[in-house]
Amino acid sequence: MTGTGTGTVSATATLAANADAHGFLSPTGVEIVFLLVGLVTLGAAVVTVTTRQLVHAALWLVVALGGLAVEYLLLTAEFIAWVQVLIYVGSVVVLLLFGLMLTKAPIGRSPDADSGNRWAALGVAVAAAAALVWVVADAFRTTWIGLDGDAPQGTTKVSGEILFRHWVLPFEALSVLLLAALVGAVVLSRKKSAAKQSPVKKSREGAQR
Repeated sequence: MTGTGTGTVSATATLAANADAHGFLSPTGVEIVFLLVGLVTLGAAVVTVTTRQLVHAALWLVVALGGLAVEYLLLTAEFIAWVQVLIYVGSVVVLLLFGLMLTKAPIGRSPDADSGNRWAALGVAVAAAAALVWVVADAFRTTWIGLDGDAPQGTTKVSGEILFRHWVLPFEALSVLLLAALVGAVVLSRKKSAAKQSPVKKSREGAQR
């Protein structure tokens, strides 16, 4: 019993020492880089939603999404980082750029990119950010999550188990939502094309008469 109690006390002391060594007042090099990359990512995201040039917004979005991929790498979540690069940076942003080119979007400043609801959008963004920070801080508090071990949090095994065991219903709901958005975009584009063709047909019919 004495040996067991001594072992428990020593383990508790080791955990306390590790918690003190990894405090906010003694950050490691990785934590400093994580903070700097986070600031760059935040700045790129702010420029993305505030610039009036659509092409510049798409390019700054590349910087923001790339910064998130670097953050995942620093958290030893290599699989999530490469998914971020391949899907978002490599597919979504390229799709946005192709959309800008095919719709002949203005290269310079676009007056349509400005909105009169900036202050309302800023208030919603600040409230959402505060709620997210509060939820994360309340969930973890002073919990120290080590990045070492046999199965880090970012591996394909752990990510697959968490996704398809605990989050499979939201994952499928998101798939249905994206499909609905795609169908809605097709319907709206067909309505616009039909509206543009109707005056042309009427003018042709009048000319034939």
